[in-house]
Amino acid sequence: MLYICATPIGNLSDITPRVIDTLREVDLIAAEDTRNSIKLLNHFEIKTPMTSYHEYNKYDKADELVEKMQSGLNVAIITDAGTPAISDPGEVLVKKCHEAGIPVTSLPGACACITALTLSGLSTRRFAFEAFLPSDKKERREILSELELETRTIIIYEAPHHLLGTLEELSKSLGNRNITLCKELTKKFESVNRTTIDSAIAYYTENTPKGEFVIVIEGKNREEIKFEKQASFEEMSIEDHMQMYLDKGIDKKEAMKLVAKDRGVSKRDIYNALL
Repeated sequence: MLYICATPIGNLSDITPRVIDTLREVDLIAAEDTRNSIKLLNHFEIKTPMTSYHEYNKYDKADELVEKMQSGLNVAIITDAGTPAISDPGEVLVKKCHEAGIPVTSLPGACACITALTLSGLSTRRFAFEAFLPSDKKERREILSELELETRTIIIYEAPHHLLGTLEELSKSLGNRNITLCKELTKKFESVNRTTIDSAIAYYTENTPKGEFVIVIEGKNREEIKFEKQASFEEMSIEDHMQMYLDKGIDKKEAMKLVAKDRGVSKRDIYNALL
């Protein structure tokens, strides 16, 4: 069986008794960085052997671990901090276990994105977790473009040396949104700063960022999106607007209904204008 074990993101007291017991009882622990995880295991006097499982060996090592579980071993997976498989190579191992028919269970605990969201003071009902933005420039632009109209609260991870550049990109793509910057979560110097993107840029232009950051960003207001769409469509003639839908194979009656909705008017108004 595979046990997904959440470990502390800072404060060691955040580990659960169930995780400690499981790490002691399994046959093998797959750890993102064994040099880092040995400190955790030593602190709780856990003697279980470890093997490294990380971004650069996640496919071959996952196959190896699956074979071990098929032979009867119980394996726990841990990451350097937080919950494995969340923006983490553990997702590959979990998928391969399911494909091989190996039971998987998750032992919940600390997770930086949820901790930051609950601290943010922004809407928590719906959120989009983006983790670290991709380093590939084209893919990064595509993701930022998709986020421009995102109405859910957005959560992004960022390293201190990339923070200012990412904030500047966010300002260009999303505008000056309300954000909450969380760093060093659960640690001695934890800080939660409710601000705006542009204010954060001004601050970190003068002050070097330190610590790992979680950026929680306010979603775009639906009414604002509706207004922008109406303004955009109003720049088109009603005939061109209709043709846009007709070219998609939509019948005339339905097209009139969609044009009316886009422009915030009644279908009769569109009908009369076309006449």
